[in-house]
Amino acid sequence: MYTGPLTYFDIISTEWNYVIAVLIGIAFGYIMEASGFSSSRKLVGVFYGYDFAVIRVFFTASIVSIIGLLYMSYFGWIDYSVLYVHPTFLYSALFGGIVMGLGFIIGGFCPGTSICAVAIGKIDGWVFTIGLFVGIFIFSYIFPYVGEIFYGGDMGHIQISEYFGISNELFALIFTVLAVIVFYITTLIRRRVKHVRY
Repeated sequence: MYTGPLTYFDIISTEWNYVIAVLIGIAFGYIMEASGFSSSRKLVGVFYGYDFAVIRVFFTASIVSIIGLLYMSYFGWIDYSVLYVHPTFLYSALFGGIVMGLGFIIGGFCPGTSICAVAIGKIDGWVFTIGLFVGIFIFSYIFPYVGEIFYGGDMGHIQISEYFGISNELFALIFTVLAVIVFYITTLIRRRVKHVRY
């Protein structure tokens, strides 16, 4: 008998699910700020080769989540088949990735880290966040005209493992090996850049 997802099997109510989500969000925000992710200099460091904390944090979080879910599924704690997978719209994902990447380089924040900067009163965080909401408003206004493009390349609720026809376990292994390689390469780059700067 599976025990998760908790709301799917009526172990907790939807209302409590929201409360827990807010608490997890607060804890996540605190950890990001404590890790220095409210600093635009630290965040753009990945693009200039002097700080790869962002890449390492996201790879680590992904690996912990993937392996954790696989183990919980193995022990019967969670029903992997009923987990929600967000639909993939290829065109909007590609275009959105480019826009967010440029915004990250120019502004020094992503949406989440800008909120961390706002929380501690950083002016650049406020400017970025205001610009973020202006962008959301503009997009909402023009959406009826670009909706067809937004929904272009609809691949449905597909996982990467499904797309390549491999098991979730094999994907987790490949992803973990890739992360280790990225960690090693970024460490070499970091050492070289640090040597050049100092």
